[in-house]
Amino acid sequence: MKNYLNYIAVFLAMGFASCEPEFDNPVDEPGAYSRGEADFSTYVALGNSLTAGYADNALYRTGQENSFPNILAQQFAKTQETNDFSIPYVDDNTGGLLAGGEQITQNRLVLSVVDDDTLPRLYTGAQPSTDVLSAVEGPFNNMGVPGAKSYHLVAPGYGSAEGLATGAANPYFVRFASSQSASVMEDAMLLEPTFFSLWIGNNDVLGYATSGGAGEDQTNNTDPATYGQNDITDPNVFASVYSQMVESLTATATGGVLINIPDVTSVPFFTTVPNNALALNAETADNLTGFFQALSQVFMGVLVQEGVPEPQAQAIASQYALQFNEGPNRFLIETEASETNPLGFRQMTDEELLLLTINQADLSQGYGSVRMTPEVMEVLGLLQQEEQPNEAQVQMLFDAVAAIEDKDVLDSDEIENIQNATTAYNEAIAAIAQANELAVLDSNALLGGLAESGYPFDGGTVTSTFVTGGAFSLDGIHLTPRGYAIVANEIIAEINDTYDASVPLVNIGNYATVTYNNDVQ
Repeated sequence: MKNYLNYIAVFLAMGFASCEPEFDNPVDEPGAYSRGEADFSTYVALGNSLTAGYADNALYRTGQENSFPNILAQQFAKTQETNDFSIPYVDDNTGGLLAGGEQITQNRLVLSVVDDDTLPRLYTGAQPSTDVLSAVEGPFNNMGVPGAKSYHLVAPGYGSAEGLATGAANPYFVRFASSQSASVMEDAMLLEPTFFSLWIGNNDVLGYATSGGAGEDQTNNTDPATYGQNDITDPNVFASVYSQMVESLTATATGGVLINIPDVTSVPFFTTVPNNALALNAETADNLTGFFQALSQVFMGVLVQEGVPEPQAQAIASQYALQFNEGPNRFLIETEASETNPLGFRQMTDEELLLLTINQADLSQGYGSVRMTPEVMEVLGLLQQEEQPNEAQVQMLFDAVAAIEDKDVLDSDEIENIQNATTAYNEAIAAIAQANELAVLDSNALLGGLAESGYPFDGGTVTSTFVTGGAFSLDGIHLTPRGYAIVANEIIAEINDTYDASVPLVNIGNYATVTYNNDVQ
């Protein structure tokens, strides 16, 4: 099967879109721009990894420098005198974190060519040097904490070093929390912001999504203390916490911008590997069809032997007589075994999604279809000769089906859970924005548009296509500097409209995309 992370040499010659044509921008002259009704003198950004500038599966210095809040702060400074925008910078561009000298998170990803394969790989050109137990002193304007969910931002002790071992604390916040008992929200208010941005809630569904729905949908459970790492946050919990944070922020700020939650299933982590990438020639398609016809007949016999009436046994077994065609076919996935689906597998439907982290080498070896071993072929030969296989051979036939495990796929029910929660979160954000007369960016529509038609600019079009599109970094979830610049520009447009301001946009062609480096494992 084709590996969807490999790219041809022509792409390498493009320089990974790191250089774009330069175009004339308006001259930044004093008085050329206006803050309108907003006061940007002390801007504070509150959120998670998307606010911090996280990219390529790590937090590293270049990413922080190109975070959307830092871009905004630079543009705000063109409209009025502002205080320095302070960031809890990590110590390097390697990306890994240490705790007492022991590495606790992986290095960043870079795009590399090894044995003619162009793939994202861990950067190993330098050792990480950022130790979370070596605290940096704030207060800080960028209060983006990678991994934080909505309710984490108001949790006391989320930056406690003692809480690292139990998972009660966040290593990124441990490094720059003002005290062991502080909450992210409390520290954000130390600067008494005059303007703020709030982008939180992505992680309230993202862990569930990236684990293949391994967590629980906690809708109707209003006690976050009982939630697991990969659970979906109850929308009422989200709305309550979010309202509480906005109330605190607006106590000092003249205005702010709220950013809603994108549909996480539209990002490259979930859209890069097609669910119909089981590419078959005519002979293989016929062989697979024959296999499942045989399996269906054998299973019907098993059911009849167990006392199931023949018409009912035939109806149950017929679902396994799958048809395959020359060309693309959908993979098989595991489902929970039930009375109606005793063998616990089926083909994927059109809307279901494979995760970027799935082992694509396994897909080429039968994962998602059938592992045709010589022993399995021998059983099929017996059936063709109308001979009766023994019990062990029958089980071997069933075991040959290698349906994709739940951890590697989002099925339709899991997608519905994610989308229902996202919709509820965004309805709450819209209502809170309206009640407080705040600007709001519809990032759900923005990232959806990137996936559907792209984002045009002077140098071309940015899309969500993995690696080549320019918007998303190598983890398939977080943005590139160019992607963050797009977000910054769209925020500026909303601020200008809401506060009668004229904050200048940035030239997104000046911001880089993915990084190429061959210093890898």
